[in-house]
Amino acid sequence: MKNTLFLKIYIGFSIVYLMLLLSGYESFDLFLKPILIPLLGFGVYLHKKFPSKNIVLTALLFSWIGDVILLFADIAEIYFILGLVAFLISHVIYSVLFNKQTKTRNKKTKAAFLIGSLIIGCYLIGMLSLLLPTLGELKIPVIVYATVISLMLLFAFNGFLTWKKPGNQYVFVGAIVFVASDSILAVNKFHSPIEKSSFFIMLTYLVAQYLIITGILKLNSNQNLTIENQKI
Repeated sequence: MKNTLFLKIYIGFSIVYLMLLLSGYESFDLFLKPILIPLLGFGVYLHKKFPSKNIVLTALLFSWIGDVILLFADIAEIYFILGLVAFLISHVIYSVLFNKQTKTRNKKTKAAFLIGSLIIGCYLIGMLSLLLPTLGELKIPVIVYATVISLMLLFAFNGFLTWKKPGNQYVFVGAIVFVASDSILAVNKFHSPIEKSSFFIMLTYLVAQYLIITGILKLNSNQNLTIENQKI
């Protein structure tokens, strides 16, 4: 299928890009970084039609906008803030996307959901406690952003408990890795420098996007059949 070809090209380009970052050639950001997310977008676009397809493409669009804007973050702080806003919108759209996926399991999972919610809540409190003393004027934007990514992870966890396998696993792990990527970026920028931070941020980010998109496509691979069964 054509869409799987683009996903494979994405993996190939990501590996090349990451190897360049690891080797210290961060100047290649300007040429390679803007190419990566569109490859995932083409993979989604060429996939057969499913109800939330446009939502996926919109989330990827804002992720791409964030990627491009952050290329200029070293020039002025405003570019970092604008990039933050773009990714904030992307996370909100991902949350909407997760909420719209078909639930296939109706078993009571209230205890598991409660435990997961508490763990995610502890992450949010811990991260903010670490960062708040050094945020200055960015306190409110970072609090909002951290809350939104935590909610995105919560929606993914709820999906993990209610969606069909293996798509639920892909999306949930992808959401975890996405939060890890944002956390590395935040700690590196606001708390203390992390060696090879660009490599680790992009490694987790690219893996996260791939897992989420692959998971959503797997969840919707038999979407039409699922809808017909529900009608019956």
